[in-house]
Amino acid sequence: MFGRRQLQPRSAGVPKASDPGAARTPAAVGVPAESRATISSRNTDRRLEQAHETIQNALYERIDAAAAARMPREELTSQLLELIAEIAAEHRLSLSSKEQQELGARLVDDMVGLGPLEPLLRDETVTDIMVNGPTSVFVERRGKVEATDIRFRDHQQLLNIAQRIVTRVGRRIDETCPICDARLEDGSRVNVIIPPLAIDGCAISIRKFAKHKITLDRMMRQGNVSEPLGRVLKIAAACRLNIVISGGTGSGKTTLLNALSQLIDPGERIVTIEDAAELQLLQPHVVRLETRPPNLEGQGEVTMRDLVRNALRMRPDRIICGEVRGPEAMDMLQAMNTGHDGSMCTLHANSPREAITRLENMVTMASANLPTKAIRTQIVGAVNLVIQTARMRDGVRRITHVTEIVGMEGDVVTLQDLFTFEYHGEASDGTLIGEFKSSNVRPHFIRRAAYYGLDRALMAAMNGATR
Repeated sequence: MFGRRQLQPRSAGVPKASDPGAARTPAAVGVPAESRATISSRNTDRRLEQAHETIQNALYERIDAAAAARMPREELTSQLLELIAEIAAEHRLSLSSKEQQELGARLVDDMVGLGPLEPLLRDETVTDIMVNGPTSVFVERRGKVEATDIRFRDHQQLLNIAQRIVTRVGRRIDETCPICDARLEDGSRVNVIIPPLAIDGCAISIRKFAKHKITLDRMMRQGNVSEPLGRVLKIAAACRLNIVISGGTGSGKTTLLNALSQLIDPGERIVTIEDAAELQLLQPHVVRLETRPPNLEGQGEVTMRDLVRNALRMRPDRIICGEVRGPEAMDMLQAMNTGHDGSMCTLHANSPREAITRLENMVTMASANLPTKAIRTQIVGAVNLVIQTARMRDGVRRITHVTEIVGMEGDVVTLQDLFTFEYHGEASDGTLIGEFKSSNVRPHFIRRAAYYGLDRALMAAMNGATR
């Protein structure tokens, strides 16, 4: 059993349930029933914590932790439960079968999982996990952030969990490199930052991988988009428009990018480029590329710009860039301008107009000598559609603008809204009431839609029809 050795029994300092006064609390007489229940619950929690610490200390003296971590989870759980029962008997700990199983699950989570975070990772209602230190863990459920009672034993346990996350994807986190982007085995995106940069202890942010694939049809049912708007987005993807998805942090940019990518023809060769791979493309011909940070000597870094340039040599039909945030914007625009129709990317901005400005600024980071008009001309030639997403105060993520880039008037980029979300009020349950309103204009890409035989369907969707 994974390098097991015997341990001499020793006193745990935990009173048996049968000891006199073990469950007694001062002034129990006259305390309201509800308060007595609360006190009893706290005593039980305290007893379980003490038992957990006692059993864990004894357990690690009996096993080879490295060998145990390599075992299948089911086999490790089974053998740990046997040891827990042994140790509980030796130390005269009164634990029910259910309590032993709970301790076993927690120990397995500590040894091969992410410790106290494992229950949150298994909870499908949780979309984001935010650890601000060993005693401060928040989650997002249904678009709302709330505190949890999850706690780590100490700073060291939290740091060990952070290091386990990053080493699994070949990265490192230490004082010389205190910031790291990584991903979990299921594809969830992780950011870790540790002291001295994180003053109150290691901070971990996890954007969970969606177990259920989000499609445009599902987004229509959930109210993220209306049916006519969803139909226009389907036509835009079928017409191979170059699309920029803009929005704030947590506004659903990557989710929408995944939904649009499902409309790509299975025969096309797609190259995806990301800092931490999280796109979930279902097509068979996909090449996934991921950036690499520098090593201890500061060598070996592979940036987004390096990968975008390399992707152009890989004969892609489409390039999908997870998030553009720097000089790689220049290469992405060039890719969109050189025959890679249907390419997509995301960026952080608060409106379609601001997204254009952000693109300008990022191109300037790559080539400061380019005139502003030349940059804007390149943007107009490369990008067809800007889709703006937002997480609103009711927690629902909605598409607020679908905007075409039409051309230029002088030095100004001309935009045309196809759809906007108009707020009307608030329901009794706090849900915002609004309308995805069509501008009823003739889309600039109507000729392109006609080339694909979709011009009539496009106009019908703009006029409110769904089919």
